[in-house]
Amino acid sequence: MLLRLLRTYLSPYKRWLAAIVVLQFVSTGAMLYLPTLNADIIDRGIAQGDTGYIATTGAWMLAVSVAQIICSICSSFFASRSATAFGRDLRRELFHKIGGFGAFEVGRFGAPSLITRTTNDAQQVQMLGYVLCAMAVQIPIMMIGAVFMALRQDTHLAWLFAVLIPALFLTVALIATRMIPNFSRLQARLDNVNRVLREQITGIRVVRAFVREPQERARFEAANDELTDVSIRAGRWLVTFFPLMMLIVNIASVGVIWFGGHRVDAGEMQVGPLTAFLAYLMQVMMSVMMGTFVFMQVPRSSVCADRISEVLATEASIVPPADGISTSALHGELAFQGVDFTYPGAEQPVLTDITFTAGRGQTIAIIGSTGAGKSTLVNLVPRLFDATAGSVLVDGVDVRAWEPDALGGRLGLVPQKAFLFSGTIRSNLRYGRPDATDEEIWHALDVAQAGDFVRALEDGLDAPVVQGGTNFSGGQRQRLAIARAVVRRPEIYLFDDSFSALDLATDARLRAALKPETAEACVVIVAQRVSTIRDADLIVVLDDGRIVGRGTHPELLADNPTYQEIVGSQLSAEEAA
Repeated sequence: MLLRLLRTYLSPYKRWLAAIVVLQFVSTGAMLYLPTLNADIIDRGIAQGDTGYIATTGAWMLAVSVAQIICSICSSFFASRSATAFGRDLRRELFHKIGGFGAFEVGRFGAPSLITRTTNDAQQVQMLGYVLCAMAVQIPIMMIGAVFMALRQDTHLAWLFAVLIPALFLTVALIATRMIPNFSRLQARLDNVNRVLREQITGIRVVRAFVREPQERARFEAANDELTDVSIRAGRWLVTFFPLMMLIVNIASVGVIWFGGHRVDAGEMQVGPLTAFLAYLMQVMMSVMMGTFVFMQVPRSSVCADRISEVLATEASIVPPADGISTSALHGELAFQGVDFTYPGAEQPVLTDITFTAGRGQTIAIIGSTGAGKSTLVNLVPRLFDATAGSVLVDGVDVRAWEPDALGGRLGLVPQKAFLFSGTIRSNLRYGRPDATDEEIWHALDVAQAGDFVRALEDGLDAPVVQGGTNFSGGQRQRLAIARAVVRRPEIYLFDDSFSALDLATDARLRAALKPETAEACVVIVAQRVSTIRDADLIVVLDDGRIVGRGTHPELLADNPTYQEIVGSQLSAEEAA
């Protein structure tokens, strides 16, 4: 998976990668050439007292060093550009993929895990991409070239490489096999910490209301301790590696000096080649160290790549049509025809044989007990889910045949949990219609009974909104969400229990103000309160996912036991009449 990701998302930058290969080849070649020049200065310049040769060769060494530095800088620049672009493309692909997920896929992975995969996991793979771009070519050239150049200086010391290189590779293999499982567990523990932390931050009010701070603190500490333990185990293997590497290299250096010194003393070798041989030995060590740095990134990046590939390979349950419809002769009509819906893995359907039609200018109310399937029914219209049987029609066209943008442009959904985005009140109300004027925004706020409290704010429409709109009360968030739908002026309004946080007086005023605004639209209201829906043109009563009654308030009150029970639990006999 890791190689596939790298190959897929680095392929658009082949020119940069080709430049990196050429620059690293030149840079590494220059680096390998320097010890030979240094050996020549020692043997031909210093030993013979030839200052001219020293100056000439020294100038040549300086030129080679400058070329090596320039090539290294340019190579690092292109490597950084390639890796950064690779990370950008990978995060963008993940974002678009997750944005197309339905509720099933999001629930399967979990929001904390999806966030971690898009940020931390993508960053880890991007880091490996940079390391490979910066070192992948340099490492083999330096290792093979250093061995070759060392053997040119003296072949009798070649046995040192025969001992050193296998020892280095065995050490790397030993450490890598221990680190991979730990890095795999590390990512899972990181997901768990993110999940616990997200739950606690999101539900901080509930935690404090039930005085659960000690228990939540203990839960976070347990998750944090698990992450710490795995990190320490991985870190111990990691920090063990460098001392082992240095031990092996230092022993090899002592061996070169010891055996090389005897050869120099016997007149079989000069000081210059011995110095060059030692320098090439250090370059072999440097190449292995760089390779080790790559190996340090590979185990964790491999785990991250598997997690990213799992997301990218997941097919969304809500698939846009290949040849979607964008126009229709009808306007503002909603119909359910024999609709069934069952959650994946569930034994019983949530909705069964749902059939009704809502026309333009009509208000349809959905009411029923908790768990009757009211919100699920509404969520089928904007394709948050797809019906498992039957059809949901918008303007006479099955929602699965609409272009997503065209379908969304016809709908104004106010979800059960009002959600506002970070920004300002103006930016939130323009979310569905960016070209809305301030006059239209103020009108929508007045309709939603939110104009008074927005005018009381110091910045008015520019008043800041924090993430989720938590700097406003529940009722204020609901009214702002309703105003956002009014600004859009859709053909079909979907209010999913959107008046639950309002008092009865505000509820009544809001519904009265909405009537002229929605006179030419279809309105679907899901509600728990009878007072909210008693004036609807048609009331659909749900019980256990089935329609058990339909009609006006007086008709249902006369002959529908389920509706009578709901009304009796909320209103007195006089109020119901």
